Amino acid sequence: MTLLPHTVADTALTRLFTDDAMADRVSWFSLPGGQVLCEAGETADDLFFVRTGRLAAIRHDEGQEPQFLGVIRPGEPAGEMALIAGTPHSASVVAIRDSEILSLPRDDFFEAAEHDPALMIELAKLMLQRSRQTIGRNTVGDPSVFGFIGCSEDVATREFVERVGREIEALGYSVATAGEESLSAPTEWFSNVEQAHDFVLYAADYGQTAWKSLVSRQVDRLFRLGRGDAEPPQQADLFASRTLQELLVDLILIQPVGLSHPQGSEAWVDALMPARLFHVRDRSRTDLARIARTIAGLSVGLVLSGGGARAYAHVGAIRALREAGVPIDFLGGASMGSIVAAAVAMGWDDDEIDLRIKKAFVDTNPVDDIAFPLIAMTMGEKVRTRLREHFGDTQISDLWLPFFCVSSNLTSGAYQLHRRGSLRHALRASIAIPGLLPPVTQDNNVLVDGAVMKTFPADIMRSMHLGPIVGVDVTRGRNITADEVARPSSVWRWFLSGDWRKGPPIVSLLLRAATVTGGRDLAASRLATDVLVAPKVEAIEIRDWRAYDPAKQAGREAMLAALAGLTKPITDLRRRPSLVEQDRARGADLRLETLRDRSG
Repeated sequence: MTLLPHTVADTALTRLFTDDAMADRVSWFSLPGGQVLCEAGETADDLFFVRTGRLAAIRHDEGQEPQFLGVIRPGEPAGEMALIAGTPHSASVVAIRDSEILSLPRDDFFEAAEHDPALMIELAKLMLQRSRQTIGRNTVGDPSVFGFIGCSEDVATREFVERVGREIEALGYSVATAGEESLSAPTEWFSNVEQAHDFVLYAADYGQTAWKSLVSRQVDRLFRLGRGDAEPPQQADLFASRTLQELLVDLILIQPVGLSHPQGSEAWVDALMPARLFHVRDRSRTDLARIARTIAGLSVGLVLSGGGARAYAHVGAIRALREAGVPIDFLGGASMGSIVAAAVAMGWDDDEIDLRIKKAFVDTNPVDDIAFPLIAMTMGEKVRTRLREHFGDTQISDLWLPFFCVSSNLTSGAYQLHRRGSLRHALRASIAIPGLLPPVTQDNNVLVDGAVMKTFPADIMRSMHLGPIVGVDVTRGRNITADEVARPSSVWRWFLSGDWRKGPPIVSLLLRAATVTGGRDLAASRLATDVLVAPKVEAIEIRDWRAYDPAKQAGREAMLAALAGLTKPITDLRRRPSLVEQDRARGADLRLETLRDRSG
């Protein structure tokens, strides 16, 4: 008989793997942290069951970065969907921690299921739940155990972790923090403390080699902690596998008080290859609260679509969010949406965003440097100059907030994700409307406007954090009419009316063509959002760069209406219940069941 930890629930599946009658069919093996249990594309010959440890489900889509689907905990199966469907595994499963796995051959499982229908019912419920989570870009099990490892002697890791813990407690969760004093604790201690708290935070200072090694094998997600004003380590430990490193190991850089802008972060990214990078001003409670929200799954991601001049609506939507006190923790966008998202990530307030957007795009047409159309209608120099003027040589890794934008890679036929490197170069690629602006070349790849392949990249944002996503989409509804592409009856009247400043009607065609994304892709992106805001901008011509005020007002009104329709704060839309709340719910269910029994 296979013994399971007392923390594993008694279910039909656990009884299957502990049944004496199945002892000669169930295999047991250990899976060290970082090792692969099964690869995507492999035949599903066995049903796996996690006895101890934790696994990560990871999907690899062609031409895209690996996507972390979630955590598989003790008492949960792995590979059940492919096994039941008789198809190859759709995702890879890797051990996050040193794990113990039980496996049962496919034929033996189906034989057992014939005698115990509860097995198939239980698995069907689990598969349905996981399918819904995947469609909505939820993770299959939220991480709850986090490690923090100092990168140098001058980082007070334990103090930092305790302060983050207090911020998580302020969100209504129970938190345990532990340091090197737990190095000699028995295995049961770790299991018990994790069962008794919503979140567990392990802190390891730079010189605590043995404890660092243990922490790296004991957590769902790992943070490295360094000082942004120092050089990165010459040699960094690679925790677990490279795949897990790039998906589950983040970097927090503590920045000096009073610093206007981080610098030199690209060297840290080169050295440590983090999945995500966070900047925290030294002893800033605001920034610590952002880390706490990220850990608790309450961080807010904001995604802004492309849409030409209609994307000015994003500015008004952001102002409404800030007025309502909604935090913005992650930012992403496509085309003109990427410009506005970058402005927020730079740390600009509403007035500065107004000033810079108007100066760059409203006061004079950014795309009227007409060229002989060998590659594009314009030379693109005005856009390039304005991006340099406002964003300078800023690197994406030096932005205060995590940021991404997308362009469309015509060489590979897939979208290009920009999460590091020169900010203005990434933005220039993201707004390179084919035929209107010259494309951007990068490593022999031809990049054009991100909206060509992914005008509303909310699904990418879903892979970056657990919390709610607010999306502002200005591509919905009527976008272009016959009047807007009609040939001017008189070129002279066209000039005298001032309409020439918008560009010729072909600009509308090019802009609209660049923002038509496939229905299935757009539906998936919209499904990934928790609050979808669609400003009423149909009356604004897509190339009318002077229509700043009406578009901005439309964005503000749409966001205010969306916020008014919510029954809870945005940060709570994906809130996981605390252990206390779960106990209350179970107590309420038990009382209700008792009342029903009595009434019956």
